[in-house]
Amino acid sequence: MRDATWDYTQTWAGEDEVLTEARARAAELGVTPVGTGTAAALRLLAAALDARAVVEIGTGTGVSGVALLRGMRPDGVLTTVDIEPEHQRAAKEAYAAAGFAPGRARVISGRALDVLPRLADGSYDLVLADGDEREYAAYLEQALRLLRPGGLLAVDGALADERVPDPAQRDERTTAVRDLLAAVKADDRLVPALLPVGDGLLAAVKRG
Repeated sequence: MRDATWDYTQTWAGEDEVLTEARARAAELGVTPVGTGTAAALRLLAAALDARAVVEIGTGTGVSGVALLRGMRPDGVLTTVDIEPEHQRAAKEAYAAAGFAPGRARVISGRALDVLPRLADGSYDLVLADGDEREYAAYLEQALRLLRPGGLLAVDGALADERVPDPAQRDERTTAVRDLLAAVKADDRLVPALLPVGDGLLAAVKRG
């Protein structure tokens, strides 16, 4: 029953043709998008924040971006960063298919750690990190600078394919994720929770 309940909660919200096609493009390009449950959670979080400005690290083919935009205010703008132009072209197709005006998504091609320092301090409601795990410590530092008081950091893949809970797993990716979890948990500026959706979604609110 536990497995059946898990599957039910992950797929309960459902997805439309836009996200189904974006996931198909992800499979073609070798991209791993956020899970169905994670996409629903991101939409919820963006709506709860009444988010107007969101930063996404790792555009993929637009699955998470569409989810975020659907939760954001009608005038909200998603700034999304990725090093793969081909992925971003697919994401733009997903945004258009979902009916979002081109101005709703600011797509920036480049390394996250080259782009993020150019964004304005304290100007964002939500930062989603779904990029290179080896850079997660730097993403955290940038997110704390970018977020307004009451803003939220979300990190996808916080269980690293179920390796994080297993102390025998000590590869570089798993260790980086564990280090991030420890840093967020210990930071008095943040109110965190590890949500059991998809491959784990770390969420942390920046205190006012």
